Amino acid sequence: MTSPALAPLVGLPRSALGALRTALLRDAGWSYVGWLTETGWAGGADVAQAFAEWLPAQGEPRSIDTLDAATFQRHAGIFFAAIGWGTLQIGTLGPGLLTLDSPDWAEADPAAQLPYPGCYVSGGLFGAFFSTIGGVTLTAMEVECRSTGAARCRWLLGSPAAIQHVYDAMAQGVPYADAAATVPAP
Repeated sequence: MTSPALAPLVGLPRSALGALRTALLRDAGWSYVGWLTETGWAGGADVAQAFAEWLPAQGEPRSIDTLDAATFQRHAGIFFAAIGWGTLQIGTLGPGLLTLDSPDWAEADPAAQLPYPGCYVSGGLFGAFFSTIGGVTLTAMEVECRSTGAARCRWLLGSPAAIQHVYDAMAQGVPYADAAATVPAP
């Protein structure tokens, strides 16, 4: 029986995410990126609501906005694994940036051998999920991806300005960790 907290969510096989990305890349080229990101963003608030409703079943009596960082991070990791996305570890990198790391993320496909990170649904989902939880607009950008041969998927999460700063530096050939270290303090 499905938990009422998870009722707004649907199951989708990992293979379906990979097939969708493959078909879009084949038929639309890299312009598909925005479509998948927007798709993820559209569901992020519902996933955040499901997370908030799921917490009490985990023995967490406090509301989501009163959780300390370590408790939130632990529960978020458990939640995303429980709903089938994979393990998730939350950390920090540079001023105002969080890292979201997973060695087994559902949207990634190591056989895809993409030239760029490819978990765009997840990037949109994370942006909306954490924006809803935090009450401020946040953006997620994948900087490592198992679909490119990396050992993990890694997203940077921060303000749109911070993510744009990292993106612009990366476009100039600066490694993302170096760019993150130069993000202006929030």
